[in-house]
Formats: sequence, structure tokens, C-alpha cells
Amino acid sequence: MLENLRDRLQAHVPQRLTLKMPRAAVLLPIVDRPEPTLLFTRRADHLKQHGGQVAFPGGKWEHGDDDLLDTALREAEEEIALPPDRVQLLGRLSDVISLHGIRVTPYVGLIPADLPLVPELGELNAIFEVPLTHFLDDKRTHTDVIRVDGRDYYVPSYRVPNSGPSDRVPHHGMPNTQGTQGQEGNPQDDDHVIWGLSAMMLVELLAEGFAMPISLFERPAGELCYRPERRMRAP
Repeated sequence: MLENLRDRLQAHVPQRLTLKMPRAAVLLPIVDRPEPTLLFTRRADHLKQHGGQVAFPGGKWEHGDDDLLDTALREAEEEIALPPDRVQLLGRLSDVISLHGIRVTPYVGLIPADLPLVPELGELNAIFEVPLTHFLDDKRTHTDVIRVDGRDYYVPSYRVPNSGPSDRVPHHGMPNTQGTQGQEGNPQDDDHVIWGLSAMMLVELLAEGFAMPISLFERPAGELCYRPERRMRAP
């Protein structure tokens, strides 16, 4: 599955935004298992921004970071104890803008399966893995309709069980269960929900890394969940 991934991502030309706004970077860690997985984190509930939500390891650029890749690797080491020298960089994805007006640059890296990763409990509630096949087979539970500045984006949403702070057992997700979604992607039954900005990054990874495109602009079949309209903050 991973044989051609690096070549495909290296050939990809990601969109690079030049807007003047705060910068951040995240790492999409692919775990090198016989059945490769993607590693996610869940933010601590007490955080003012994105508390309780699923995200990739990462954070804001800081003075002292050589570049945004250095930011992503530093944050991953701080959040999940991932040594930077154990990350094999595979490529970069397009810049995206968060709800709070931050320009986020995603990087994709391959990491060994035997690393003793642990969540930094001041920032995270949990780390967990999901097999890439779950996303390649498009096993979304529903689709979020996110309207940004008048344009609808159809973003897949996935649910996986929450099994504790350091859950490295790959999960294949859960069947669609209507009526369990809380506000802004926080499920009332405490399952992990992969949605929003993280899901949009994931869609680009699937399209460019695995030739499995998912349209964000065409209405798909299945359940739709309409989110409040968003307007991007002026840079």
C-alpha cells in the first residue's frame, strides 16, 4: 500500500497560501504496520480552543523553529513523545485556514510501529490509530455540510471507539448511529470523531497519496449533518 506513496506525494504540488496570518503546522503520522494506520490525537477537554476534538499532532509556529516542518516535528515530540529523527518525511499537503484564522501547513510522515508513544495529558486526552483502509473504503458515518463564505463543503466524518488515553490498537470505526453527534464534532457518547479540518487534510492525502479522490464540492449519498455557516476572519 505504501510503495508509491512517497513518490506520489513528492510529485504533488500543494497550494501554498501567502495570507498574512498566524501560522501553524501539523503532522499526519502514518504508522508502518502490516496494515498501515493513521495516528490521531484527541485534545484535552479543558482547552479553550478545540477542547475534546480530534486532531493531528501539531501547533503554532514559534520563534526558534527553523521552518514549519520543524514546528510540526517539535509539536509532535511535545504532544506524543515522537522523536523527530524517527519520522520519515513523505511530503507536504496544501495549506488550510482554521476557523480561528490560522494558516495550517500539513506534513505527512512515516513512523515505526514500535515507538512507545504517550499523550501529553496536559494537552491531550488520548492518541489512537485507524487503519488507512477504513478511509480508503470511505467508511464515513455521515457527511458534514460546512458552509464557508457562502460555499458548501461536503466533508466526510468518521467515528471510532474511545478506548482510553494511549490506545494504539487500530480501530476500524463504527457504524452510523444517528443522533449521537454533539456540538462541533464532540460526540455525546465519547467516541472519537474525525471531521472538519482534519478530515479535509485526510481527503487530500487520500486523493494525492492513494489516487482515491473524494469530492468536497459534490453532494454525496447518505446522511448529511448541516453545520453553522462560517465566515473566515480577515487576515
